[in-house]
Amino acid sequence: MTRDLYEVLGVSRDASTDEIKKAYRKLAMKYHPDRNDGDKEAEEHFKEVSEAYDVLHDANKRSAYDRFGMAGLKGGAGGGYGFHPFDLSEALSMFMRDFGGMGGFDAFFGGGQRARRSQRRGQDIRVTLKLTLEDVAHGTARKIKLKTLHPCKECGGTGAEAGSAPSPCATCGGVGEVRRSQQSLFGQLVSVTACPTCNGEGTMITSPCEECRGDGRVRTDSVVDIEVPPGVSHENYLTLRGKGAAGPRNGPPGDLLVELEVEEDERFERRGDDLVYDLPVAFSQAALGSEFQIPTPYGDETVELPPGTQSGTVLTLRNHGLPNVNDGRRGSLFVRVQVWTPTKLDPELKDLFERLAELEGDPPSEDTLGRRIWNKMKEAFGA
Repeated sequence: MTRDLYEVLGVSRDASTDEIKKAYRKLAMKYHPDRNDGDKEAEEHFKEVSEAYDVLHDANKRSAYDRFGMAGLKGGAGGGYGFHPFDLSEALSMFMRDFGGMGGFDAFFGGGQRARRSQRRGQDIRVTLKLTLEDVAHGTARKIKLKTLHPCKECGGTGAEAGSAPSPCATCGGVGEVRRSQQSLFGQLVSVTACPTCNGEGTMITSPCEECRGDGRVRTDSVVDIEVPPGVSHENYLTLRGKGAAGPRNGPPGDLLVELEVEEDERFERRGDDLVYDLPVAFSQAALGSEFQIPTPYGDETVELPPGTQSGTVLTLRNHGLPNVNDGRRGSLFVRVQVWTPTKLDPELKDLFERLAELEGDPPSEDTLGRRIWNKMKEAFGA
């Protein structure tokens, strides 16, 4: 999708959730396949408005889209918020999920179309995936084992024993909905609700499968591959559509929601895509200058401290921070120098410091030194 999502729904960027929902419902009813005799252009419009609604009615996805555009919703296989173009079944499923209980298709479309049977969607599954800083820097692939509901192999997910089939519901005649009429001052009012006998499915299981007891699902183990893109944080989660629990009697599956938990790395302080590393140095090393090996997520790097380095000095290693989850550009690694002062002096070391005190000049004023260090830190961190 290349068009602006707000433009697709015809709403302003500050539209409320209710305004977005009303706009989507109006357009979805206009372009719904049941009203357009399978017209391909109308079908594409229906999928387009469904994609826009899926993003804008979700607070987290909308925030990511407002900040980064479509790039904020993508980011590799399963990355970002798992955005992908809808197929028709997904668009129809979402429409029924949010509006299917508001009178049914007959009520929506003036009785000109036969109602669709309701298929209950499977549950979403939430899992937590723990990541290290190296995983964030490079991206990672994981396999997770799930024990969840899958279609029953004995009955093919129908819930009926082999050799039999679900029979039409006697209450609704297989439609999945029942109508109730009543007279009022304004004429005859017709309400359409899900059939209470078959729960809107339109069929009844007279000979249930012994394996799944008529549910069409059994609990089994499965392994799911998860691709985690570089640059993620604990604020991100991955959505794997259709990897959740199967729906009853061949209903659509739910989604697998992967919450990311990035473990703290005691070596670094993370600030978005940037990292901060505290480098302790001895007084003599700061005064004389020295070389140090600095850890980074991509291997050690050598940094050189010039003679006279002050405590609080910040050195910048560009492109040694973490990649941005949207565009892959790396942040910086800031090396913050901390001059170490010994707390216990043996007689020889004490004598050396006393001789040094006689030779060294007066230090710069506290105000001048403080401003110099503060300006360097602000410059390094982009303040």
